[in-house]
Amino acid sequence: MHKGSILITGCSSGIGLCVAHGLRQRGYRVFATVRNPADVEALAQQGLESLPLDLANPASITGAVNTVLSRSDGRLDAVFHNGAYGQSGAVEDLSRATLREQFETNVFGWHELTNCLLPVMREQGHGRIIYNSSVLGFVALRYRGAYNASKYAIEGLADTLRLELRGTGIHVSLIEPGPITSLFRVNALAAYQRNIDPAQSVHREAYEHMEQRLTKEGPAVPFTLPPEAVLKRVIHALESPRPKARYPVTFPTYLFATLKRILPVRLLDRMLHGI
Repeated sequence: MHKGSILITGCSSGIGLCVAHGLRQRGYRVFATVRNPADVEALAQQGLESLPLDLANPASITGAVNTVLSRSDGRLDAVFHNGAYGQSGAVEDLSRATLREQFETNVFGWHELTNCLLPVMREQGHGRIIYNSSVLGFVALRYRGAYNASKYAIEGLADTLRLELRGTGIHVSLIEPGPITSLFRVNALAAYQRNIDPAQSVHREAYEHMEQRLTKEGPAVPFTLPPEAVLKRVIHALESPRPKARYPVTFPTYLFATLKRILPVRLLDRMLHGI
């Protein structure tokens, strides 16, 4: 049974790949997009309908949307914004260009893609817009400032958009995972090595510990869950007649959401400083 169509970004591995396969098996027509054109063929060999989409490139976004709509008779039921990466580094070591690069992919690309699809969803009278945010979208951790800021921005845009779309039949949901098994640390390490010079930083000692965490074999922290935990929430956000505004995933997300509500800021800061 065909349950509808969905465009998913960031499908080369991890959460995006898992959700693409899971929804396809559930009966959805999945348009699995990836930044690297070489990954398109790899996904096709896995049975996925794939195409390239670079979130930092407006022309790529427009081209992908046009291709998807041409294949789907001008209709699309949902989008799952997932393509992103984490830029590690102390705030004072982030250049303007580095911060802009983080936002081009994690925020501006998602925003532009949403705006390209909204007219379609308005015309058909329904749609689901699902953002893969993070526990770091509402609590901040040291040396993750660029990523923190990008996820805080997504939370703000999603909350506002949800209010503005009230009564249109278009629903907006945020998925807020904590630690999930993926290549996130591998990609974060590459971005850190590309944009941060630890030898010239007053944070160089802290960076040594951070590098150990990013290169650690196996789960970096306790309570890490497989990407199927996110898939479960995406399915609910797609199929529930009353999807939730937020879907926490993993114990740390539930814990910090509670602690942020009940603890004074100074006490919470003291706890977060040690992580």
